[in-house]
Amino acid sequence: MQFHPSTVQTSTATRLGTVRLAASPLGLAGLWFDGQRHLPEQLDGPHAWPHDPHHPVLVAAIEQLQQYLRGERTRFELPLDLAGGTPFQQDVWRALLSVGCGHTTSYAALSQQLGRPTAVRAVGAAVGRNPISVVVPCHRVLGKDGSLTGYAGGLERKGALLQLEGAALRPVQMLGEVGA
Repeated sequence: MQFHPSTVQTSTATRLGTVRLAASPLGLAGLWFDGQRHLPEQLDGPHAWPHDPHHPVLVAAIEQLQQYLRGERTRFELPLDLAGGTPFQQDVWRALLSVGCGHTTSYAALSQQLGRPTAVRAVGAAVGRNPISVVVPCHRVLGKDGSLTGYAGGLERKGALLQLEGAALRPVQMLGEVGA
């Protein structure tokens, strides 16, 4: 994934764990929970993006995220920078934005929506690489049978986000349970 060279970052504590955020001159470029899969290398280390807790997009994103997590907001109103992904990934991420709060979809339905009905696995891979968790609501994508499936931030967090939104879910079976 390629990010704008002028990307900056900050972090914030939430009830679901520490969140790392990144913004470019174009908008919010990333929102990741600490420890989730596919964290960009630029969050830490010798090539880390500079910290800028006063960047206006990051300040607004933190405020809106906290409002969302308190149940006071159902939509985010932020400029987004999705340019780090491939054109196909960007199409998938934009399609996710159409899944409203409290609603869910499936990977197959997203594939149909994109006019690529045989690209279910590719859609799943793009959903999994979404760099802007929660704001671009990849947590609203379920398995075809309505089950909780992969989420880079962890299935427990995915379930908590959907519960916060009041989404109807079938009972969750953990791996290793009978019938799982």
